[in-house]
Amino acid sequence: MSAPAPSTLAIVDAEPLPRQEEVLTEAALAFVAELHRRFTPRRDELLARRAERRAEIARTSTLDFLPETASIREDDSWKVAPAPAALQDRRVEITGPTDRKMTINALNSGAKVWLADFEDASAPTWENVVLGQLNLIDAYTRKIDFTDERTGKSYALRPDEELATVVMRPRGWHLGERHLVDERGVPVPGALVDFGLYFFHNAQRLLDLGKGPYFYLPKTESHLEARLWNEIFVFAQDYVGIPQGTVRATVLIETITAAYEMEEILYELRDHAAGLNAGRWDYLFSIVKNFRDGGAKFVLPDRNAVTMTAPFMRAYTELLVRTCHKRGAHAIGGMAAFIPSRKDPEVNKVAFEKVRADKDREAGDGFDGSWVAHPDLVPIAMESFDKVLGDKPNQKDRLREDVDVKAADLIAIDALDAKPTYAGLVNAVQVGIRYIEAWLRGLGAVAIFNLMEDAATAEISRSQIWQWINAGVVLDNGEKVTADLARKVAAAELDAIRAEIGDEAFTAGHWQEAHDLLLKVSLDEDYADFLTLPAYEQLKG
Repeated sequence: MSAPAPSTLAIVDAEPLPRQEEVLTEAALAFVAELHRRFTPRRDELLARRAERRAEIARTSTLDFLPETASIREDDSWKVAPAPAALQDRRVEITGPTDRKMTINALNSGAKVWLADFEDASAPTWENVVLGQLNLIDAYTRKIDFTDERTGKSYALRPDEELATVVMRPRGWHLGERHLVDERGVPVPGALVDFGLYFFHNAQRLLDLGKGPYFYLPKTESHLEARLWNEIFVFAQDYVGIPQGTVRATVLIETITAAYEMEEILYELRDHAAGLNAGRWDYLFSIVKNFRDGGAKFVLPDRNAVTMTAPFMRAYTELLVRTCHKRGAHAIGGMAAFIPSRKDPEVNKVAFEKVRADKDREAGDGFDGSWVAHPDLVPIAMESFDKVLGDKPNQKDRLREDVDVKAADLIAIDALDAKPTYAGLVNAVQVGIRYIEAWLRGLGAVAIFNLMEDAATAEISRSQIWQWINAGVVLDNGEKVTADLARKVAAAELDAIRAEIGDEAFTAGHWQEAHDLLLKVSLDEDYADFLTLPAYEQLKG
């Protein structure tokens, strides 16, 4: 390992946390400082490039595969590095934040992989950022247990061979970490904090356990952003003295621009690439964000009407499977977000059938695995993939050469035969307010109406409200969507929540803040790139 220079970073505006010195060591902070010094300037350039590209889309209302990288797409000879043993079989992956209880439950869930989430399923309070890292260290050293104070139930890890393989997701490039700043007072990117602390403490430890430092990369918008991550991986592996190619990264194709650069993204990461993932809500959010002034043909209907069988979503998932398997990478499917009800078996029966149909479709289409949000869904998804895979760890040998997706197919939004409804507007407001309120309390993964929601849900909710207002959408009841209508629905929802939970709980929560923030990001003429940017300014801790 390189001899670290003293850290130039300062921890600011943060209350001391129990055992934080085990995470925020001088050596770990020196590594994060070096990542910041070397790579933040390029990150800043790439964020500026996002804005330039968005302006170009606003001007043209179209996207295409990149002519300058055609040679990469046309070269059939290259493949990504072979998957390590711990990532060969990914047929079911469970997602969730890194709080202590979830860490144990996810590792014990029976899923092959746990997406340990510092991103959309985690509100980035300093406590969540630091103690989440501590929980993972404790899990790898088998020093983790948990007793629920409310129920008295205790949780402990199963034997190592029964635990899920961890794939950790750091924050996206756009978010800074205000509690960790350099000598100029500039916040370190949250992505480098999350990646840096995790990698520094656990890379060698994971190798000793027969696994490795594996990552999910969120919100990627171009192959140039993937290239930056690759440069970070190369530097980090040299810094701690582990072999090049030890890191493996799966990229979420959850932006519309990345959908046109799937092969190039795999190419940039090819020595470190593990696969691509299809994430629905952020993908739809990205479509609205990029084509929000593209007119009626880009207006999305109610979010629940946009299933993975919609023509433009089908094009996206089929292209992802073909691209991954052509290059020897895993194709990982989308989220089953249903949260089973302990009170209503009929609700569960209907929902489980929908989950089963969705996972059967993904397995049949050639995906190598898929996501679930709750341990009770692991057996259902496992059964769908077991039927197709049998004893094989994956189906990367299914090349899907029958798939032929054109550039226009990915943005053929108007091919979907569904329209915005009043019920859809109400649901967007309800979910938006309820999720933001929980996020402001430090919760990133929230059960709302029997679905596990995360920040991507709030993003699509507020984006649809914004889009429907600005496109002058007329709903199924004949009402035109206006700012006044959105305010009226939001006020009614706030009253309904107060009646539902009582004055005391309402006053103790962040309901008015959440209501105001949802309306701000839904009604402002200047569309905020990410809801979490203004929300982070209001997040305590």
